[in-house]
This record gives sequence, C-alpha cells and structure tokens, in this order.
Amino acid sequence: MSMSVGERDDNEPMMDMNTTPLIDVMLVLLIMFIITIPVQTHAVKIDLPVPTDSQSNVDPEKNKVMIDPAGTITWNGAPIDLAQLAQYLEQTKALPVEPELQVQPDPYARYIVVDNVLAVIKRSGVGKLGFVGNEQYSRVF
Repeated sequence: MSMSVGERDDNEPMMDMNTTPLIDVMLVLLIMFIITIPVQTHAVKIDLPVPTDSQSNVDPEKNKVMIDPAGTITWNGAPIDLAQLAQYLEQTKALPVEPELQVQPDPYARYIVVDNVLAVIKRSGVGKLGFVGNEQYSRVF
C-alpha cells in the first residue's frame, strides 16, 4: 500500500508500483527452494570393535607389524611377505584371546606397500588394531 501526500486529483492514474504480487512470488520461491534442498549428510563408515564387559579380552601380548622405507615388512622384528602376514593373522585369530596388532609404517615407506599390508589386515578380520609411532610424522610434513 502506498500513501499519497499532498493534493492529488482523483482522475489522475496512480504512478506507484504494486509490490505485493512480487513479494508473494518471492516468498513462494523461497519456500520451494528450502523444501527442495537435499539434507547434507556426510558419513564415514568405520568398523569399530564391539565392547564387552569381560576382562578376559585384555592380553599383554602385542604383535607388531613394521614397514621400513625399503618396503620390507617385519612381524615382531622378523622379515615376512604378504602371504606369511596373512598366515600369522589367521593364527592370531585362532587364539582364545586375540592379541592387539600394532602397525608402524616408516614415514618414508611407499604408500602402495602400506596399502597392501592394510588390505591384508582388513581381509583377515582383525578386531584389535592400533597405529603406533604417529608422532614421527610431525617432522616429515
């Protein structure tokens, strides 16, 4: 609505634009835009171990897999290949209490070797996995 101040002749045409339909269309478009926006959900799928109340899962034995810059994979200090790693992991799964597996790649190890080792570990279904020595990467980058 507009208000005219001053003298105006009733026979003169109104020169102000009616903005009510424009506002109505804008509000309808805004509501349609809000309704059609998809909900932004970002999820990362992680396989977490299932917690149990029994204390029998705590085992002091820990197996350590290390990868050096030359690509040599070691199991508790002894050099192995990927097939032997898979065998060792199957043997640890057969134990009554699964020991923790610690993975420590060297900062300068090739990514493909580390990726292959992690793929073997994932396929074996190890439930207790930890990465150690992450503080060494702060000096690399």
